[in-house]
Amino acid sequence: MTFKLGITRDVLDSKGQPSFGTAALKVLDGNPAIAWEYLPERITEVSPELAARYDGLYVNSPKVTRNSVGGADCRLKIIARHGVGYDSVDVKALSERRIVLTNTPFAIRRPVAVAALTMIFALAGRLPVKDRLVRENRWHERTNHMGVGLTSRTIGLIGAGGIGEELLKLARPFFGRMLAADPYARPARVAELGAELVPLDRLMADADFVVVCCLLNDQTFHLVNAARLKAMKPTAFLISLARGPIIDEPALIEALRERRIAGAGIDVFEQEPVDPKNPLLTMDNVILTPHSLCWTDECFHEMASTGLQSIVDVSLGRRPVHVVNPEIYSH
Repeated sequence: MTFKLGITRDVLDSKGQPSFGTAALKVLDGNPAIAWEYLPERITEVSPELAARYDGLYVNSPKVTRNSVGGADCRLKIIARHGVGYDSVDVKALSERRIVLTNTPFAIRRPVAVAALTMIFALAGRLPVKDRLVRENRWHERTNHMGVGLTSRTIGLIGAGGIGEELLKLARPFFGRMLAADPYARPARVAELGAELVPLDRLMADADFVVVCCLLNDQTFHLVNAARLKAMKPTAFLISLARGPIIDEPALIEALRERRIAGAGIDVFEQEPVDPKNPLLTMDNVILTPHSLCWTDECFHEMASTGLQSIVDVSLGRRPVHVVNPEIYSH
């Protein structure tokens, strides 16, 4: 029997070509039992009609809700996420319907860690203002915008999972001290990477660069709130490449507006795409990127190759490598 696969159109570029390149599609083309296509239109949520049309879906940003898989004619066997996060997916609903959910945790680790360092280097070097000095013929003002050296500074990571560990490896030569806050991390492993595991409130108070790199769930929603932002040094920077709702965005806006922290590098927002009226867009102490700073050709190829392989595995009756809801295999 043919296994029907639908790929959401938000993985295509403006020319209608796969943003991850064509090489990853060889994973599918090598399996004649799979008939695949891009969905006919862009969607924000998987509909019950799509769930009834396909055996598998490869999704980037669209939500997968209980309603998505609630129909009696739902034929889905797998939802494969193009990325590591799955906060947009109702995992419990999928498990109840015995639908496999996969993600691509390894593919994203190095790219996100590099993107976090990119933000840190840009903020520390005052890159945005120095760019403007040249463009606006203000060369003589360059001594007014001294950068921040890192060898005497402390980096603090909120989250010491796969991405956090990768960032600690890369950051070690640059920083004088490294901290991590994560209730699930192993102290010995964190120490092995050259960092110290500390309570979150201590990290917020001690770190010169606070990097959010944890998953979004019920426990981490607005984890970085007004009180924790208030605990930060006035010279400290906040960097987030995780998920927008981990930070209380209005509280962050207020802290930046009042200059209670030095600045921020934000790749993710509570509302995406960003509201054109969002005050962050007018602030000169913030670097903003559109939830894509870690995106590279290597990153997307690896994500697509991994995610599409998981679909091939399910089509052949095999268990994929990166299963988010392994409990469905216990029955």
